Amino acid sequence: MSNTAGGFVAMAMGHLLGRSDTFYDIGEPVTHHPPKARRVIQLFMNGGVSPMDTFDYKPALRDLDGQTFDPGGDQRVESVTRSPGFKVMASPFEFKRHGQCGQWVSEVLPHMGSMVDEMAFIMSMHSSSNVHGVASYMQNTGFALPGFPAMGAWISYGLGAVNQNLPAFVVMPDPRGLPYNNLGNFSSGFLPSRHGATLIEPSAEDPIAFLHPPTHQDHITAASELDGRKLLSALASQDVKDPIFQSRLRSYEQAARLQLASPELFDLSRESEAVRKLYGMDQEVTRDFGKRCLIARRMLERDVRFIQLWSGAGGPSNNWDNHANIDQELPWIARQVDLPIAGLLKDLKATGLLEDTLVIWTTEFGRMPFTQGESGRDHNGGTFVSWLAGAGIQPGTQIGRSDPWAWRAETPIWCYDLHATILHLLGVDHTRLTYRHNGLERRLTDVHGHILRGLLA
Repeated sequence: MSNTAGGFVAMAMGHLLGRSDTFYDIGEPVTHHPPKARRVIQLFMNGGVSPMDTFDYKPALRDLDGQTFDPGGDQRVESVTRSPGFKVMASPFEFKRHGQCGQWVSEVLPHMGSMVDEMAFIMSMHSSSNVHGVASYMQNTGFALPGFPAMGAWISYGLGAVNQNLPAFVVMPDPRGLPYNNLGNFSSGFLPSRHGATLIEPSAEDPIAFLHPPTHQDHITAASELDGRKLLSALASQDVKDPIFQSRLRSYEQAARLQLASPELFDLSRESEAVRKLYGMDQEVTRDFGKRCLIARRMLERDVRFIQLWSGAGGPSNNWDNHANIDQELPWIARQVDLPIAGLLKDLKATGLLEDTLVIWTTEFGRMPFTQGESGRDHNGGTFVSWLAGAGIQPGTQIGRSDPWAWRAETPIWCYDLHATILHLLGVDHTRLTYRHNGLERRLTDVHGHILRGLLA
């Protein structure tokens, strides 16, 4: 272990032994009622998943295929980018019912289809924006503007870490790139910076960036590290109240803990071949997302509070933003996540973790029922699908409904409602989890939010 690591470890051990010159302050969790969920994993499909090609079966589109889209009632039909003619496009994929609940699922998601009896579907999620960045902010922070804390940051702020050796809020982005808004989707916003996400890239040589000194930086020596620790100890003894300084001190101790815990966390050698196969790590197309799902399961075992996995980078390709050719683009990305997500659910159920872990699958918006170009679909905030599974969820159910074309939600369900429900399952009243900022008592759900009781067991 490097001298830097040795210094950090000394700081961490000082805390464990109750020394007064260490800097970590945990605080008590804020719960308002007994929680059903202990931890959360969110699977975010970046780019806008097409509902009528995945979970929201619309046979009416087949009858209208090729005709000009007309919802009636002189309703205005608009396109976000460019969809000449507004010609209805039937889904090119076959649907069939799955499970005892009879949930319709497209052929592009056969493995998730096999797990629908563990899921509860929200069939009419709604966003006020058709723009990736704005809609992503809404789904992650509850606000359309940047600068607000992510849901994971709010959960870290309200409940803290369960395992003090690992962060409360972890994000694993797509290795092809960060999503729209880059780091803004994972920000602590105006909350103390320690509640922001720790980014992990399992495919990188060093999964947690800058956890160890870079080998090419020869100016970092044992002597310089010793001088730095002496300065920190001196400043800490003066009881400096500056929040930025306090966050810096906490970051050093968190780094020490991570240096101790991360080697074992990322060591998959003890996982059986059967488990690796369950997550699709034996196949090239599913290996990366499967590895991230498996590491996420290991984090859940170690009580990481909130984990977010992303499928899809920002930009016009390598994601779920299927403008050009949904026949090829959607199956390509769906294959990458379908088997690993189903494997994750099976593994969580088999190990008992699903009993107190909440699993969320979502995206920022849906797609239009009419064609864009030859066989693409444009952005649509009018309706899209999310599902939940695990702790406190009534499996095999669905709530909400879209219109016959998956153009608009007949019963709109907003990000505020989803966020309120997630907090409720964690034992938190969303109206009471607040932080005073610029003279206002801010909260994740702003002035909105209703618990989706139709999803609850």
